[in-house]
Amino acid sequence: MIAYQQEEKIEVDEFKYLLIKSTLGKRRPINDSFRLQKMIEHSNLIITARDKGKLIGISRALTDFQFCTYLSDLAVDKEYQKQGIGKELIRQTKLKTPNAFLMLLSAPEAEEYYPKIGMKQFE
Repeated sequence: MIAYQQEEKIEVDEFKYLLIKSTLGKRRPINDSFRLQKMIEHSNLIITARDKGKLIGISRALTDFQFCTYLSDLAVDKEYQKQGIGKELIRQTKLKTPNAFLMLLSAPEAEEYYPKIGMKQFE
């Protein structure tokens, strides 16, 4: 059973591993632990998906909780994709920021995913 929760901090190594396992590692500074640590520290809304404690998904956002939420990372381990985990991470993020507009920049591999779950593309 997948457990979803808001977390204040996560370990840099597990974040790095998830980025690699989700393909986001291609566009993130995975060889710079200091930068990864700062990315975690300066996020003010982190929702995780864990399978028996193992980090398998993350929604990492910057938000003012009222007007806008920038979803800077939405990552799900490739072995767990196509099970609704990303959709649930987005839903959990929206629950924490119900008045805020959710925005993100899609990775090329995910451009077809977001319209399927009801998100609109803006130029």
